[in-house]
Amino acid sequence: MAIVTTIRREVLTLPAAELGPDNPLPPLRPLDTLHRVEERDGLPRDMARQIEYEPLRSLLPVHLRDGYGRARAPRALAALVIENDRLRVTVFPGLGGRIASLHHKPTGRELLYRNPVFQPAAFALNGAWFSGGIEWNIGATGHTTLACAPLHAARVTAPDGGEMLRLWEWERLRDLPFQVDLWLPEGSDFLYAGVRIRNPHERPVPTYWWSNTAVPEERRVHVPAEEAWNFGYERRLRRVPVPSYDEIRRHPHAADYFYDLPDGRRRWIAALDDDGYGLVQTSTDVLRGRKLFVWGAGPGGRRWQDWLTEPGSGGYCEIQAGLARTQLEHVRLDAESEVAWLEAYGPFWAPTQNAGAVEARLEQVLPRADVEAAYEAWKPCADTEPGEVLAAGSGWGALEVLRADRKLPGTPFTEDTLGEEQEPWLALLRAGVLPEPRRVRPPGGTLVAPHWRDMLETAPATPHTEYHLGVAQWHAGDRAQAVRSWERATELAPSVWPLLRCLAVSDQEGGNHERAADRYAEAFDDLCRERRDAGEVWTAATAALGREAIEALLTARRPADARAVWERLHPGTRARGRFRFLEAQILAAEGRREEARAVFEEGFEVADLREGAEAVGRLWERVSDEPLPARYDFRMR
Repeated sequence: MAIVTTIRREVLTLPAAELGPDNPLPPLRPLDTLHRVEERDGLPRDMARQIEYEPLRSLLPVHLRDGYGRARAPRALAALVIENDRLRVTVFPGLGGRIASLHHKPTGRELLYRNPVFQPAAFALNGAWFSGGIEWNIGATGHTTLACAPLHAARVTAPDGGEMLRLWEWERLRDLPFQVDLWLPEGSDFLYAGVRIRNPHERPVPTYWWSNTAVPEERRVHVPAEEAWNFGYERRLRRVPVPSYDEIRRHPHAADYFYDLPDGRRRWIAALDDDGYGLVQTSTDVLRGRKLFVWGAGPGGRRWQDWLTEPGSGGYCEIQAGLARTQLEHVRLDAESEVAWLEAYGPFWAPTQNAGAVEARLEQVLPRADVEAAYEAWKPCADTEPGEVLAAGSGWGALEVLRADRKLPGTPFTEDTLGEEQEPWLALLRAGVLPEPRRVRPPGGTLVAPHWRDMLETAPATPHTEYHLGVAQWHAGDRAQAVRSWERATELAPSVWPLLRCLAVSDQEGGNHERAADRYAEAFDDLCRERRDAGEVWTAATAALGREAIEALLTARRPADARAVWERLHPGTRARGRFRFLEAQILAAEGRREEARAVFEEGFEVADLREGAEAVGRLWERVSDEPLPARYDFRMR
């Protein structure tokens, strides 16, 4: 019988906000502690150990992605479609390999929550993230930094001889290559996903993976567990009975339920409507964790749901599967080893809505032994070299492969993917010298892994090299040496604002807010003298530094200096919601309470408002005695 699975390119047009430029300033500050556990007494020993095992403390070498807005217009998004006579799977290779749609053709049902718009919001570790579909989270606790980044994609021969779509990339927070192989077995209603993470290093590396699937929020979630670990925004894990459907629907705030699946039980989770129809996800046992995320029935959760899509589009919840019992843990991946598993996603119907009946029905439609056999059949194919390239990711993997002369069968990181971002680091690798920028512009990103830091330490000590060396030393925890590197560079650097900004962050972290404010003011003055035009690069740099400077000056109770910075921002920047909010903060600091309240009444939207952020509500309390208006209510506790 002929193999009927096809893979094709497609362009989807939907209302979409522009991603905009990345923030050019290195993210030196510690990550927020929204997803940290403050009390660990009573936790199982293995869970406590993995919670304590090397949590991420820095985003470096990744930069923040916060240049997006909320103005949506019809835009074309490149997609790859995998299709047979049963399923049609739509993948966005340029947006983290997100599966945007899983359509069951015989019934005409969409199995996922499909977001009708592309609207970034600040939920990823580095900012931009969007809701809907199936996402692949790697790196550390939270949504991956690759959520809105391109992955490599190519055709590969599937285990049954048909076509398979391979997605792969180099994850930069932990320096780990990974791949996701997607295929539709002939005659099956299920999408298979073979996943592999490799550690090519001579040392163990903390590893993290969660596959998150958005489904309509009214679905009833079934899982083979009687207890769960509940995590809310109080930063505490509590063991609770698995909540009922009604309890979940009434929950006032956003919450995570990490199901405590007994050892030896099959790994699966299903989300079904009132008639018993919906989606089931199952896997080989390596992917041990299962979780439910809900936004809650309170006004804050409803506001976030509207924020992430078009009002009236319907809400969603997420069923998730991961390497550990909870997302607060990281798993040790031994030196020069790998971890791999297989997942299956497909349409499902159960006549009775309880976990036992659902599991029995799952064994009928997709036996556990068949999933294990599919994994064994796929595993040799994981090393198959890709055929036709369908999309290109970043050049960072190619740089690492060149540096260490790595061999990674199945996931080629070829030299033709190297680009402008990698050029100076390729020169450092080959010639031992970090070249000076060819034109005046904000400094690019810094590579901070120990081997790159060693190269920076032995390279000629130009101001440009000292700047990057200081960033790498800061990342390594050697803050005193980082400050010395930046201070040495300021003596000869033609451009001092990037150095002054780094020193200002160091002052802030050390509690010296007055000196930090002085350095920020001086850095902004220098940037304004240096900026060459009002193009995207310089506008992004001015906005990023201006925002930090204003916040530092307000912390130091210097509203007049904060206003001086505000007034030198580009008019388009001042009109953005984040900067309208800053304007209201300046007005409040100046004692102009009514004018600050007027900014709220005129309306603004802080596009990069972070999950759990409460600053907008706190400012409202300072300028008004009335309840927080619904449009500004993003409270999650």
